[in-house]
Amino acid sequence: MNELNIEVTYDFICPWCWIGGEKLKQAISEANAGGQTKLVFVPYELNPDMPVEGRDRKEYRSAKFGSWARSQIMDAQVTAAGRQAGLEFNYALAKRTPNTLAAHRLVWVLQQRHDVAALVEAIFHAYFSAGRDIGDIAVLTEIAVEAGFDKDEIETFFASGGGVGEVRALEARAIAQGVSSVPSVKIGDEVVSGAQSVALFRATLENALKAGTTAP
Repeated sequence: MNELNIEVTYDFICPWCWIGGEKLKQAISEANAGGQTKLVFVPYELNPDMPVEGRDRKEYRSAKFGSWARSQIMDAQVTAAGRQAGLEFNYALAKRTPNTLAAHRLVWVLQQRHDVAALVEAIFHAYFSAGRDIGDIAVLTEIAVEAGFDKDEIETFFASGGGVGEVRALEARAIAQGVSSVPSVKIGDEVVSGAQSVALFRATLENALKAGTTAP
């Protein structure tokens, strides 16, 4: 049968995208479907108007959610959910809320020729676990090199300013297709919205494999 494409629409600033991605990975493993599936990452910016340099996280979150105390309560809830999925969130280390366009550009260009699943995980980990500024091109370059990609290639790409139009077009396509929140995972003909259970991801995956369908 044909390889099953799994379209993962995501943003690096979304903790539920990391959690949902980990559950999806577990579902693929449980279904022994690693050799039958291919992850395709589709960009989506939750904060498209974020300044390129990002914003102070405490200032931004306090304004967005009404108070820093409320933001911390939400962070604690996410941290607990992440721990259940086997992920470590260290929000105390994150000083800035980043602009994620450069990270999406990086994934877009490398995805043309490479499997980028490990890189995507590394970027999530860099921000949520290590508190690194993933809006900084130098930091993204370091992460990519750590993941095994060529430094000169990455630096040349970022210097070119490439990928902006392509990422924006993919975002527009996702919105036109009805995506209004992330994560949104298209498995065959079915769409799973949110960081759902491993069991739901697995059932949806197994149904798609049995049907022999592939996402466009």
